[in-house]
Amino acid sequence: MENKEIAKVLYDIARYLEMDEVPFKPYAYEKVAMALELFDGDVEKIYKEGGKEALFKIPGVGKGIAKAIEEYLKTGTIRIYEEYKKKLPIDLDALVRIEGVGPKKARILYKKLGIKSVKDLERAVKSHKVAPLFGFGEKTEKNILEGITFLKRDKGRFLLGEIMPTIKEIIKKLDSLKEIKKISTAGSVRRMKETIGDVDLLVVSKNPPKVMDFFCSLPGIEKIWAKGSTKASIRMKQGFDVDVRVVSEKSYGSALQYFTGSKEHNITTRLLAISKGLKLNEYGVFKGSKMIAGRTEKEVYKAIGLPWIAPELREDQGEVRAALKGKLPDIINYNDIKGDLHCHSNWDGGANSIAEMAESAKNLGYEYVGIADHTKFLRIEHGLNEKQLLLQRKEIRRLNTKSPKFRILQGCEANIMADGSIDIKDEVLAKLDYVIAGVHSQMKMTKPQMTERIIKAMKNPNVDIISHPTGRIIQRRDEYQIDFDRILKVAKETGTILEINSSPDRLDLKDINVRKAKEMGVKMIINTDSHQKDQLHLIEFGIAQARRGWAGKKDIINTQSAEKLLKYFK
Repeated sequence: MENKEIAKVLYDIARYLEMDEVPFKPYAYEKVAMALELFDGDVEKIYKEGGKEALFKIPGVGKGIAKAIEEYLKTGTIRIYEEYKKKLPIDLDALVRIEGVGPKKARILYKKLGIKSVKDLERAVKSHKVAPLFGFGEKTEKNILEGITFLKRDKGRFLLGEIMPTIKEIIKKLDSLKEIKKISTAGSVRRMKETIGDVDLLVVSKNPPKVMDFFCSLPGIEKIWAKGSTKASIRMKQGFDVDVRVVSEKSYGSALQYFTGSKEHNITTRLLAISKGLKLNEYGVFKGSKMIAGRTEKEVYKAIGLPWIAPELREDQGEVRAALKGKLPDIINYNDIKGDLHCHSNWDGGANSIAEMAESAKNLGYEYVGIADHTKFLRIEHGLNEKQLLLQRKEIRRLNTKSPKFRILQGCEANIMADGSIDIKDEVLAKLDYVIAGVHSQMKMTKPQMTERIIKAMKNPNVDIISHPTGRIIQRRDEYQIDFDRILKVAKETGTILEINSSPDRLDLKDINVRKAKEMGVKMIINTDSHQKDQLHLIEFGIAQARRGWAGKKDIINTQSAEKLLKYFK
């Protein structure tokens, strides 16, 4: 949990340095912050055992940042961080979450208009004081207002992928307690929803007071809301609440079914139970006063005439009806993926070399990995030109000779320009194993314009995959305007594959669109869009998204071997 706290401070330092236009350093701090969020080791333990030098094990950490981390571990803060907070007393976290406001613009807003918070910014935007500022204008002002609306709409919700490492750590600590016999997440976490309000944990234990004491003494707690004999509620420093309940073993399955939800799914299952002369609640399934099921979820569902339904499907979107007809989808499993094709290397500014990305993919049990670095239009991402792509191809061939059982594929993440053309010449694209293309600019086009732009790219004989197809960033930016049904129709005609991007702030395609693509027979691929090796683990969130969209193994092409996979490409 301390890793996360240090990561947040480093992210803030990176933003402050960017405000001051300090060269290179912001990226270095950001890279380490990103690595810390996903780092398996305990930073404090590593430091205690090996001192400052041991911190170099963390990807991207050099002498300067190692010193900063050491300072945090000793004092609970970093001097440069405190100095910047005094110099620029603004709600940096909230402001930079708004589309159209980066660190540099946040500084201008503070210096020119005294804006410290989102509330200040909203007042200024509505009074049209922002547009006249240099570097802003009416369009940016309008985007900022939209961004504020987005922020207010999702207030109090957290990205699943951001808080999941902390949830797993809490479960791991609780599970180490000998008094706990069973433990599981429930609620929207178990259903793997994109955003989470709070976290529900269910526990079976014969010693509930010991569980309550242990739970309420966990590191990283900001506040204890309530502590009873079988239930406790806490707030973590990251801002989200965690509730733990101790339930009896004989009712564990029914409690898990009830507290997993969704509310709508539970209403449907309760009505089904009533139609059979039964009562279903958190304590069990009852026939009159006699309890006939409750120990396991499978037992509960069977008692009301249903097969077990995966938590990701429990949204009352026809899953109960399908189950009654024996037509529940055979959804993809979390271990079905054989490789990730959207990975960035240090060739385009990623944190790791191609060899390091490949080694991490092998460690995950993958059969292949695809390197898809940005191309030349994205100069800020050190995008590769035609010559660099061909040089990279030679390097990948060389690496492949060293490990014949594991294959590195070469692609690229090319840019779909405003007119639908691709920023790399076709003769070079044709030499790659596959081509991913995505929209990275001019996202406010009209619906017909954006639709035609993407369709033109899909009709390019070298474009195989469309990355993050609707362009949304959860809690920050809505989907761009497209005729998704037309996109699907053309994807089916051209054999273009649509990506399910596992990055926690994208999860694009969203579940509804995954289901539409499945129904249309359009193939999909689950990728992580990793910019460092530890992000390969984010694949679980893309898989969850596919499961929530009812996608099966056959709908996702990277459940296949490399040989079969390559046949899908144009």
